[in-house]
Amino acid sequence: MKAARFSRFGGPEVLEIVDLPDPHPAPGQVRIAVRAAGVNASDWKKRQGLMDEELPQTMGYEAAGVVDELGAGVTDVTVGDRVFGFSTEGAAQAELAVLSHYAPIPPSLDFPAAALPAAVETATRALDQLGVADGSRLLVNGASGSVGSAAVQLAVARGARVIGTASPANHAYLRSLGAEPVAYGEGMAERLRALAPEGVDLALDVAGSGVLPELIELAGGPEQVLTVADFAGAQKYGVRFSRGDAGRALHALAGIGELTESGRFSLPVAQTFPLAEVAEAHRVGEAGRVRGKLVLVVG
Repeated sequence: MKAARFSRFGGPEVLEIVDLPDPHPAPGQVRIAVRAAGVNASDWKKRQGLMDEELPQTMGYEAAGVVDELGAGVTDVTVGDRVFGFSTEGAAQAELAVLSHYAPIPPSLDFPAAALPAAVETATRALDQLGVADGSRLLVNGASGSVGSAAVQLAVARGARVIGTASPANHAYLRSLGAEPVAYGEGMAERLRALAPEGVDLALDVAGSGVLPELIELAGGPEQVLTVADFAGAQKYGVRFSRGDAGRALHALAGIGELTESGRFSLPVAQTFPLAEVAEAHRVGEAGRVRGKLVLVVG
């Protein structure tokens, strides 16, 4: 099979498409013929050598496609079913991928549903750890990106009031998701207080933009704040940092279909690329000006 891989750390130019042996599922896993694979910030961190020192490495943690082989004991899907899910081996950007956790693709979506798993899982895990529930007042810093957009919609579905930071160009988009937008940058705290004089009781940082002190002040203490993007700031200010290796919210995969079908959740695909252009997808993603997900189209 064809797969994205790198044999040295560096910029997007180290990525290459290579021939690798076809993988096969272990018990409880399924193999899919990949139709689309999501591109995430973890991919370029991995490529830069910030996650794992071993070489060479394959790429991609999320994909969607058609089941073509079942591991022992799998009874909830059959060959030919359309599913999306996680490749825990980090090898989803390929013609074939083994998924350890998966769910049916919602009927209203096509294979760009590959864009869903990482953003939905990250957002759900963060909201669970913060305790976001009906009546919560939540501030999402970086609300227009893929994880931020997912967090806004999932929090609204829980009954929370959500205020999201974004550039003015993205304010209409945030309103369409159910959030009240506020511009980030100097004066953000004052703008938020004008919008919500009673303040917020929880804050989620998905942008890693160095605003943890302001979020702590607005939410009433570091224990009310969680970040998925600023590890150094979390250590410095005593804020919780959420990472997947401490336990993933895999239950989110099964639940997102109902929200999608009821019209309460969507995650736009900003741009698609053929698998052979994975390096360009990294360049676009690292530039940091994308609203929605980047997706590789395979097959």
